[in-house]
Amino acid sequence: MMKKVLPLLFMFILLFSIFISGAASIYASESGLNTSDAHDVEMLQQPLDDIDLLIENAISEQVMPGAVVLVARDEQIVKHEAYGYAARYTDGDFTEMENPIDMQENTIFDTASISKLFTATAIMTLWDEGLFELDDPVALYIPEFATNGKEDVTIKQLLTHTSGFRASTTVPVHEIEGDREDRLDFVLNETLEVPPGTRYLYSDVDFITLGVLIERLSGQRQDEYVAANITEPLQMNDTMYNPEASLKERIAATEYQSNVNRGLVWGSVHDEKAWALDGVAGHAGVFSSAEDLAVFGQMMLNEGSYQGEQILSEEAFELITTNWNGAFPGQDQGLGWELNQSWYMDDLAEQNTIGHTGYTGTSIVVSPNNQSITILLTNRVHPTRNTVSTNPTRRLVSEKTASAIDAWNAESMMSLVERLVDRGEITDTPATQLLLTHLSAISHFESLDQAQKVRKHLQGFQTLVDFYKENNSITDNAYETLRTDIEYLTGKWQ
Repeated sequence: MMKKVLPLLFMFILLFSIFISGAASIYASESGLNTSDAHDVEMLQQPLDDIDLLIENAISEQVMPGAVVLVARDEQIVKHEAYGYAARYTDGDFTEMENPIDMQENTIFDTASISKLFTATAIMTLWDEGLFELDDPVALYIPEFATNGKEDVTIKQLLTHTSGFRASTTVPVHEIEGDREDRLDFVLNETLEVPPGTRYLYSDVDFITLGVLIERLSGQRQDEYVAANITEPLQMNDTMYNPEASLKERIAATEYQSNVNRGLVWGSVHDEKAWALDGVAGHAGVFSSAEDLAVFGQMMLNEGSYQGEQILSEEAFELITTNWNGAFPGQDQGLGWELNQSWYMDDLAEQNTIGHTGYTGTSIVVSPNNQSITILLTNRVHPTRNTVSTNPTRRLVSEKTASAIDAWNAESMMSLVERLVDRGEITDTPATQLLLTHLSAISHFESLDQAQKVRKHLQGFQTLVDFYKENNSITDNAYETLRTDIEYLTGKWQ
């Protein structure tokens, strides 16, 4: 009898093991980040589901032809969806393709200025090697940069957009005769618009110069250095400059550029300056997928490391995430990364929230306080850059991510109230105390699983919020944030 049972038992164990490993493969992503249900990381599902409609509405209003959204928390991907088309039009007149290409979760996008984050990271890996100090003059390492009064511009000023350069070059780079080196020489000889350190001026010239600095310090072209020191160690296999032609069907198309006789730009960099620099530049040129960018964001949440790979030292991470632009209110800036920018971070914006946007319609928001990553990738310049702004959509995706976290329970809503106070959106101290007291009571009934009392007290909390709005004790934005989250939390307890 035992001889018959043992083979059966062995087969059962074998089949069970195969089933478990298969199930695990369903929920494990290629990046190493796991896929999870929202409630496993204390997020509400409904706000995340509501992202679908707002993206679909934006597509119907021709804000963009397609998009990919990824939201992660605590190293778990809780939302990863594709919408619309990666390639839809053949020209700038919106002529439909015979066989448009659907957007996929793994579609690769021209990230535009998100490329600056890779440049800044590469620069700080060189800082970790002791090759320069942030306050060193750029001209110490690029002698020809010292022309036209730039001898005192520092590396840190380039990284924080306080060098004094204008937004772009005085003459379009693609109009400069010669090869990549000739065009870089032209950029290095550009003049300043204002003296260094006197104003915040967001500038591509800053980061083109930083790209040159990477090449001078490392002896490698920027794309080679970024691959060897960032994307390959992190196994970001869908992140690159100058994608191979074989990847074209996976890449989101961008603009029909008749002005430079490029036709439909699809599979090569959209930015004309980066294109003129052979697709490799400090300000633009990186192609990536949502999941790869999530790995990059998780590396930042881990303060410079990911899955045993130390990309940045803790000291470099601290420097990157420090606000160096205190002299320019509203322009909070780390090294490359932007800080606390509510215009696209919405309710995720805090003093230590980092992120960046890209002209092609991309954005990434990394929130250390929430341990969350919010990525919106669109091809909004397809087939023309003359489209509706993506910023409202960026804000809404960030808003829904924040709501999924803040409306999880009354305790998390208490943290939201405290943030609103810190931002000056709730100005009445007695009002603050009463709001927190009311939420504390709701939290008590949540702990007892008394749904009816939770709903009843949430109604009372809404009445209180209405009263404070009528008496101008809270801002319109704070009111809408609280009202929305009350609705979500109430829905949880239906």
